[in-house]
Amino acid sequence: MLADLSIWHILILVAVVTLLFGTKRIPEIGASIGKGIQAFKRGLQDVASTEEPPTSPPPPRSMPDSKGPKRLSE
Repeated sequence: MLADLSIWHILILVAVVTLLFGTKRIPEIGASIGKGIQAFKRGLQDVASTEEPPTSPPPPRSMPDSKGPKRLSE
């Protein structure tokens, strides 16, 4: 899909964006997108660094010493 983009497609896209947002607003939009990407990457690094290594599973519980099911007195 991106391989089908020609220089004319890109120029038309730039013209439409310029008409919609104006020349003063485009740098602000680019800066805010860049800050958002940086914050996202920092968040991913924070999550990766705070993850605890997997712990070993707890030892299995020992079964009570009983010789079968308990019977109710009749």
